[in-house]
Amino acid sequence: MRLSFDILRPVPVAPVRVTARHLRPGRRVELVEATLTGATDNEPLMRLTAWRMRAEAVPLPDGLGASDPPPAPPETGEPGSFSFWREPVAYHRALDWRFVAGQFESPGPATVWTRMQAPLVLGEETTPLEHLLVMTDAASGVSSVLDWGKWTFLNVDLDVHLERAPAGDWMAMDATTRIGPAGTGLCTAVLHDASGRVGASAQSLLVAPR
Repeated sequence: MRLSFDILRPVPVAPVRVTARHLRPGRRVELVEATLTGATDNEPLMRLTAWRMRAEAVPLPDGLGASDPPPAPPETGEPGSFSFWREPVAYHRALDWRFVAGQFESPGPATVWTRMQAPLVLGEETTPLEHLLVMTDAASGVSSVLDWGKWTFLNVDLDVHLERAPAGDWMAMDATTRIGPAGTGLCTAVLHDASGRVGASAQSLLVAPR
């Protein structure tokens, strides 16, 4: 499965609407599209395209199909420090963070486990895939190489490629950010659940002084 998000405008803390359609129906693979818009002005805020592939057991040669092992377990990690966020309610509070390498406020690569603290949609159970996507959007934040107070590094997209479906309550990402000389950058991350690697992500970054 591949999910590709294009972030067109800031998403407000306000009612929004989601519409979805098939772009390419199929029995083994299909391409779907979802668009997030403002509930009142119908202005596009975010667009997703996703390739969905059939899931069935496939006899593979020995040594193929097994996941790489996960990072050190979450109970060995340290809680995240998020002084950058001063609001009492913000994105970071939706997750329980356990850093096993690096830290949000320390520049450089980081490996962190997360667990959902609140439902994504009130009254509905958050699926492991939804949890993985909520977490992965923060990959460029946890692995930042620039001072949050002096620089902006906005991700204009998020691409997630999955080798298998994630499972369980805890998800992890091993994230690295690289900055180029022309005001752009790239964040990549390996994604895990408790059984091991599930896929990888990439984010294109727009970099500028504040």
